[in-house]
Amino acid sequence: MSSTEPNKNLQLLYTLFCDDVRLEAGNKLSFMGVFQNIMVQQLPLSLIKFAVVNHWEGQGSYLSEVRILTPDRQQPIVMSQPTRFEIASAGFADNISFFVNVTFPISGQYVVQTLVDSTLFDE
Repeated sequence: MSSTEPNKNLQLLYTLFCDDVRLEAGNKLSFMGVFQNIMVQQLPLSLIKFAVVNHWEGQGSYLSEVRILTPDRQQPIVMSQPTRFEIASAGFADNISFFVNVTFPISGQYVVQTLVDSTLFDE
């Protein structure tokens, strides 16, 4: 992972990839089907639904986007809409991007980029 921090008040603590995220009683998040690798017998692979979860620390208001690029980094296969999230002073926030009907056309290591305020923050 590389990081170019556009704001010193913001830190990306972790990113998870999973089938679904649910908000439970007590304001707790439940992650279903957390991915480490996706192994398939044939391509292309279509995922009906999956989520990218970013867990942030810091303070302030930000605009976040997630995009996934092909292994050659030439084409995005999916991009999220920009979403605003806010973090109270010395607090935490989760930003979740849901994607539906995404096709991974070839084998390889896909690049997941997180942008903050339209600037590459982490990949």
